[in-house]
Amino acid sequence: MAKKETKPNFIVSFFLNLANSKKYTQFKHEVRELLQNPLNRYKRYIDYILIFLVITSVAVFIYEVGHDVPAWLEFYAVYFTSAIFAIEYLFNFWIYNDIHKEIEKEYNDANLIGRKGRYAKVLFGAIFKKISYIFTPMAIIDLLAIISAYRTLRVLKIFVLFRFLKLLKHARSIHNFIEVLADRKFELVTLLILLVFVVFVGGLSIYIAEGHKNAQINNLFDALYWSFITITTVGYGDISPISTSGKIIAFIIIVLGIVMISFATSVLVSAFSEKLNELKEERIAEHISENDSFLIICGYGQIARIFLQQYQAISDRYIILDVDKERVAQAINDGHNAIHDDPSRYVVLKRFYNENSKITVLALTGSDIENIYISLNAKTISKDIEVIARASSHKLYEKYIRAGADRVILPNEIASSMMVASIVHPTMYKAINAILNYKDVANISEIYISENCKIIGKNLEEVNFKSYKIVIFGVQNGINGEFKFAPKKDYILKENDILVVLGHKMSINYFKSINNIGRYR
Repeated sequence: MAKKETKPNFIVSFFLNLANSKKYTQFKHEVRELLQNPLNRYKRYIDYILIFLVITSVAVFIYEVGHDVPAWLEFYAVYFTSAIFAIEYLFNFWIYNDIHKEIEKEYNDANLIGRKGRYAKVLFGAIFKKISYIFTPMAIIDLLAIISAYRTLRVLKIFVLFRFLKLLKHARSIHNFIEVLADRKFELVTLLILLVFVVFVGGLSIYIAEGHKNAQINNLFDALYWSFITITTVGYGDISPISTSGKIIAFIIIVLGIVMISFATSVLVSAFSEKLNELKEERIAEHISENDSFLIICGYGQIARIFLQQYQAISDRYIILDVDKERVAQAINDGHNAIHDDPSRYVVLKRFYNENSKITVLALTGSDIENIYISLNAKTISKDIEVIARASSHKLYEKYIRAGADRVILPNEIASSMMVASIVHPTMYKAINAILNYKDVANISEIYISENCKIIGKNLEEVNFKSYKIVIFGVQNGINGEFKFAPKKDYILKENDILVVLGHKMSINYFKSINNIGRYR
């Protein structure tokens, strides 16, 4: 007996319609990317605009303390900037969670197992979660920055200073500083507890030792003040010990202060050193992902070195990922963009994904297992990512294809074939080696026929490649088409055809230029 599908009420239908609306979900996704994704190319401009509004509006508020401000400038600082901040606040509140997704999930789950949907519980839970955003630290700061524009209550003007705290969210340098402190929370909290303990013990000690005879120490607060000033090595000199026991206490507190300052300095220096490396890698990743097309080279072994030496066309549109620190250091010394990370992990490849870029992943590590994982994770992120993987044996070819690799290279078998050719057919080997190493003998190249090429609709005999001293090996229509070796003279050239030709580099370039043929991308 088929399970009866529950009929949703009006409210549930409303959220289900939102979940099925492509325009709504796409718009919300784009807003979330603009406000939250640091890799989004437009987010930095949003941050720059908000930082400018914060700084200029606070500058106006400071200036108006002792000067008259023009009406238009007050309108800008009070109402315009507050309106922009309010819009940002509402957008952040809107994208904090997705009520329609939770309702849709409950609807699908209820129909799947044939139970009554608990929509009220899910709806109130989702609303409560959204309301909880109001009480997050950043939301409180944003709200206080907005209400400072309410001029009726003059006391609210003091909240304009909270606009500077918005820089914590939009100024990446300040945000990174806060992250460093958060990463060392345990060490810094431990140091703070130790500081409070030493200040309290030192204050009590000096109060007991000199509270009855030192005119500068009238109460316990004076003693704690002296202890804190002394341990921080500031030493104003307004309070100083007069007894031998007091001077011994001061000596101990000063030594402890130096030790704690040294400890805090070492903690922060090591934290900032690690963070600087992370920031450098993030900047490289952002720069690479902004390109229309780029390569992710996984593994800096011999094959990767040879590839980078011979293929100069990629410029700086590539990044090397390797789990070995020594190989990463070597890649950097060789002048390449390299990051120490594990390319076989999903999250590592995901950080470089940009849906607007053509991405090619070269899985060139020395491990077949890692290369298969790289292929699988890249295709999981997006089927549009092209994956070229290195395999150690032809037996693993099918496994790579099933993992998602678009092309599989077998360097060991190629090297073995070339070695046999050098022994059995030395002249042929010499010719092939000269061609493959781009020597000034001949050049194997691909000619991609785009929609504007002049040779579309002509057969091979009409084009007369021999007059250009070009030999055709074969032709293929598109990347996944069937390759035809030595096509007949009556073959009609079509759009998206890819010709594999042999000829002098100058001849090939001349043929491309007069027939309006661009480089295949």
